[in-house]
Amino acid sequence: MTDPPGPVPPDDPAAVDAVLRASRALLGVVAVSLAPTLEHVTLTQFRALVLLSGLGPTRIGALAQRLGVHQSTFTRTTDRMVDAGLVRRVDNPGNRREVIVEATEVGLDHVRDVTRRRREEIQRILRRMPLEGRTAVSHALEVFAEAAGEPPGEATAGLGG
Repeated sequence: MTDPPGPVPPDDPAAVDAVLRASRALLGVVAVSLAPTLEHVTLTQFRALVLLSGLGPTRIGALAQRLGVHQSTFTRTTDRMVDAGLVRRVDNPGNRREVIVEATEVGLDHVRDVTRRRREEIQRILRRMPLEGRTAVSHALEVFAEAAGEPPGEATAGLGG
Protein backbone atom coordinates (compact mmCIF):
# COMPACT_ATOMS: atom_id res chain seq x y z
CA MET A 1 0.00 0.00 0.00
CA THR A 2 1.38 3.42 -0.90
CA ASP A 3 0.85 6.78 0.70
CA PRO A 4 -1.54 9.17 -1.06
CA PRO A 5 0.14 11.87 -3.14
CA GLY A 6 0.24 14.94 -0.93
CA PRO A 7 -2.19 15.94 1.82
CA VAL A 8 -5.83 14.92 1.56
CA PRO A 9 -8.31 17.76 2.03
CA PRO A 10 -10.36 17.37 5.26
CA ASP A 11 -13.62 17.48 3.29
CA ASP A 12 -12.51 14.83 0.78
CA PRO A 13 -15.74 13.08 -0.29
CA ALA A 14 -13.95 9.79 -1.03
CA ALA A 15 -12.50 9.71 2.50
CA VAL A 16 -15.90 10.50 4.02
CA ASP A 17 -17.53 7.76 1.93
CA ALA A 18 -14.85 5.24 2.96
CA VAL A 19 -15.34 6.03 6.65
CA LEU A 20 -19.13 5.82 6.27
CA ARG A 21 -18.80 2.42 4.63
CA ALA A 22 -16.42 1.21 7.35
CA SER A 23 -18.77 2.56 10.03
CA ARG A 24 -21.59 0.43 8.59
CA ALA A 25 -19.32 -2.63 8.78
CA LEU A 26 -18.34 -1.81 12.38
CA LEU A 27 -21.98 -1.22 13.30
CA GLY A 28 -22.67 -4.73 12.01
CA VAL A 29 -19.95 -6.07 14.32
CA VAL A 30 -21.48 -4.16 17.24
CA ALA A 31 -24.97 -5.44 16.44
CA VAL A 32 -23.82 -9.08 16.21
CA SER A 33 -21.86 -8.82 19.46
CA LEU A 34 -24.70 -7.12 21.36
CA ALA A 35 -27.72 -9.10 20.14
CA PRO A 36 -27.61 -11.96 22.69
CA THR A 37 -27.03 -9.53 25.59
CA LEU A 38 -29.90 -7.24 24.59
CA GLU A 39 -32.23 -10.14 25.36
CA HIS A 40 -31.32 -9.57 29.04
CA VAL A 41 -30.55 -5.85 29.36
CA THR A 42 -31.55 -2.65 27.60
CA LEU A 43 -29.05 -0.67 25.56
CA THR A 44 -28.95 2.06 28.25
CA GLN A 45 -28.32 -0.56 30.93
CA PHE A 46 -25.51 -2.06 28.86
CA ARG A 47 -23.95 1.36 28.27
CA ALA A 48 -24.07 1.98 32.03
CA LEU A 49 -22.40 -1.38 32.68
CA VAL A 50 -19.67 -0.55 30.18
CA LEU A 51 -19.03 2.77 31.93
CA LEU A 52 -19.00 1.10 35.35
CA SER A 53 -16.60 -1.56 34.13
CA GLY A 54 -14.15 1.16 33.18
CA LEU A 55 -14.79 3.74 35.88
CA GLY A 56 -15.54 1.52 38.84
CA PRO A 57 -18.11 2.63 41.43
CA THR A 58 -19.64 5.92 40.30
CA ARG A 59 -22.26 8.40 41.50
CA ILE A 60 -25.68 7.97 39.88
CA GLY A 61 -25.68 11.61 38.78
CA ALA A 62 -22.30 11.26 37.10
CA LEU A 63 -23.44 8.13 35.26
CA ALA A 64 -26.65 9.83 34.13
CA GLN A 65 -24.64 12.78 32.82
CA ARG A 66 -22.23 10.53 30.90
CA LEU A 67 -25.18 8.66 29.41
CA GLY A 68 -26.95 11.88 28.45
CA VAL A 69 -30.09 11.11 30.43
CA HIS A 70 -31.86 12.95 33.25
CA GLN A 71 -30.84 11.76 36.72
CA SER A 72 -34.41 10.88 37.75
CA THR A 73 -34.79 8.72 34.63
CA PHE A 74 -31.51 6.98 35.34
CA THR A 75 -32.46 6.46 38.99
CA ARG A 76 -35.42 4.38 37.75
CA THR A 77 -33.10 2.51 35.38
CA THR A 78 -30.76 1.87 38.31
CA ASP A 79 -33.68 0.48 40.33
CA ARG A 80 -34.37 -2.05 37.56
CA MET A 81 -30.66 -2.90 37.30
CA VAL A 82 -30.46 -3.50 41.06
CA ASP A 83 -33.56 -5.73 40.88
CA ALA A 84 -31.92 -7.71 38.03
CA GLY A 85 -28.68 -8.13 40.00
CA LEU A 86 -26.63 -6.10 37.48
CA VAL A 87 -25.52 -3.37 39.89
CA ARG A 88 -25.65 -2.60 43.58
CA ARG A 89 -25.92 0.68 45.45
CA VAL A 90 -23.30 1.48 48.04
CA ASP A 91 -22.99 4.41 50.41
CA ASN A 92 -20.38 6.99 49.62
CA PRO A 93 -18.16 7.11 52.70
CA GLY A 94 -17.16 10.68 51.86
CA ASN A 95 -20.72 12.00 51.48
CA ARG A 96 -23.69 10.19 53.01
CA ARG A 97 -26.15 12.00 50.73
CA GLU A 98 -24.57 10.54 47.59
CA VAL A 99 -25.31 7.08 46.32
CA ILE A 100 -22.65 5.19 44.44
CA VAL A 101 -23.45 2.44 41.94
CA GLU A 102 -21.11 -0.43 41.15
CA ALA A 103 -21.46 -3.28 38.70
CA THR A 104 -21.90 -6.80 40.06
CA GLU A 105 -20.16 -9.83 38.57
CA VAL A 106 -23.40 -10.58 36.71
CA GLY A 107 -23.31 -7.11 35.14
CA LEU A 108 -19.61 -7.33 34.35
CA ASP A 109 -20.17 -10.76 32.76
CA HIS A 110 -22.45 -9.08 30.19
CA VAL A 111 -19.68 -6.63 29.28
CA ARG A 112 -17.09 -9.41 29.07
CA ASP A 113 -19.38 -11.56 26.89
CA VAL A 114 -20.02 -8.73 24.43
CA THR A 115 -16.32 -7.88 24.33
CA ARG A 116 -15.43 -11.51 23.64
CA ARG A 117 -17.99 -11.79 20.81
CA ARG A 118 -16.85 -8.44 19.36
CA ARG A 119 -13.19 -9.49 19.42
CA GLU A 120 -14.03 -12.80 17.74
CA GLU A 121 -15.99 -11.05 14.98
CA ILE A 122 -13.23 -8.48 14.39
CA GLN A 123 -10.59 -11.23 14.31
CA ARG A 124 -12.68 -13.15 11.78
CA ILE A 125 -12.80 -10.10 9.52
CA LEU A 126 -9.11 -9.25 9.96
CA ARG A 127 -8.07 -12.83 9.06
CA ARG A 128 -9.59 -12.27 5.61
CA MET A 129 -7.27 -9.30 5.02
CA PRO A 130 -3.67 -9.37 3.84
CA LEU A 131 -1.12 -8.42 6.51
CA GLU A 132 -0.39 -5.01 4.97
CA GLY A 133 -4.12 -4.25 4.96
CA ARG A 134 -4.42 -5.14 8.66
CA THR A 135 -1.48 -2.87 9.45
CA ALA A 136 -3.00 -0.01 7.44
CA VAL A 137 -6.44 -0.44 9.04
CA SER A 138 -4.96 -0.57 12.52
CA HIS A 139 -2.99 2.63 11.97
CA ALA A 140 -5.88 4.44 10.27
CA LEU A 141 -8.35 3.55 13.02
CA GLU A 142 -5.90 4.65 15.73
CA VAL A 143 -5.53 8.03 14.01
CA PHE A 144 -9.32 8.28 13.53
CA ALA A 145 -10.04 7.38 17.17
CA GLU A 146 -7.50 9.92 18.38
CA ALA A 147 -9.03 12.65 16.19
CA ALA A 148 -12.46 11.71 17.56
CA GLY A 149 -11.19 12.16 21.13
CA GLU A 150 -11.27 8.49 22.14
CA PRO A 151 -8.90 7.62 24.98
CA PRO A 152 -6.03 5.22 24.19
CA GLY A 153 -6.68 1.47 24.27
CA GLU A 154 -5.23 0.98 27.75
CA ALA A 155 -7.65 3.54 29.17
CA THR A 156 -10.64 1.67 27.75
CA ALA A 157 -9.66 -1.91 28.50
CA GLY A 158 -12.85 -2.54 30.46
CA LEU A 159 -15.16 -0.56 28.20
CA GLY A 160 -16.44 -3.39 26.09
CA GLY A 161 -13.85 -2.64 23.51
